[in-house]
Amino acid sequence: MSGVVPSASEQPAGPPGPAVPPPAGYPGGLPMGYYSPQQPSTFPLYQPTGGTHPIQYQPGKYPVPYQSAPITWMPGSIPMPNCPPGLECLAQLDNIHVLQHFCPLEMMTHFETNNRYDIKNNSDQMVYIVTEDTDDFTRNAYRTLRPFVLRVTDCTGREIMTMQRPFRCTCCCFCCPSARQELEVQCPPGVTIGFVAEHWNLCRAVYSIQNEKKENVMRVRGPCSTYGCGSDSVFEVKSLDGVSSIGSVIRRWNGMLSAMADADHFDIHFPLDLDVKMKAMVFGACFLIDFMYFERSPPQRSSR
Repeated sequence: MSGVVPSASEQPAGPPGPAVPPPAGYPGGLPMGYYSPQQPSTFPLYQPTGGTHPIQYQPGKYPVPYQSAPITWMPGSIPMPNCPPGLECLAQLDNIHVLQHFCPLEMMTHFETNNRYDIKNNSDQMVYIVTEDTDDFTRNAYRTLRPFVLRVTDCTGREIMTMQRPFRCTCCCFCCPSARQELEVQCPPGVTIGFVAEHWNLCRAVYSIQNEKKENVMRVRGPCSTYGCGSDSVFEVKSLDGVSSIGSVIRRWNGMLSAMADADHFDIHFPLDLDVKMKAMVFGACFLIDFMYFERSPPQRSSR
């Protein structure tokens, strides 16, 4: 009868559709309820959100997990006369940025970790990397008063400078020389080029920048209060007579991150034609200032 429509079971089979490969993790085919883009369904039961489908981030908004950002280094230069090896890049700069790494582990576990700093120029190119080399017991027993060794490496991983701070007892009078803080700068490692020595002062932070013979060359004069909230802290680098201004070490205020976390940002300024060894000494003074005034140890857990 011509008006009778054949049932679905009696209709002839059409050509086979394109084969849909099973998704990764399902060798036997699609699981029940799986929604595949190749096989659209009117009512998908669920869409998997497991590890087989990587999370997509909006470009430029979120960091891609497990993918480190490439580091752009400042181009190296040929060796220069009267310049310690590794300081050729510093000889070409009149200011650098010291950026301390923020470590969430310290805030969560109250365990003091080794500090690490990125040294960059105005073009956001990496110049050096500074890494603290102190054992766990010393860091967590002495905290901000700890003796330390800072190792400065260049783009090749070569250690081009070492900064050492000996332990100084602060139990005695502050005016006693044995209680004053000091930093030794070696460049290359093992060859001392100078010292940064603290001077006792009732109102402000004062340091002397000395040569390898411990002869005073420059002075660093800090603000009356280094704990200012909401403003930068400026440490001026001056001549010995205090008349000429040579440069500065500025600790930038980074909002609540500066108040609650141990992640400081310093700007160091000096003349372009300043002797490169003296540039290295001002650079070293920045770290002694950081440990003495801006290093924030994680709070200790109460025993009660």
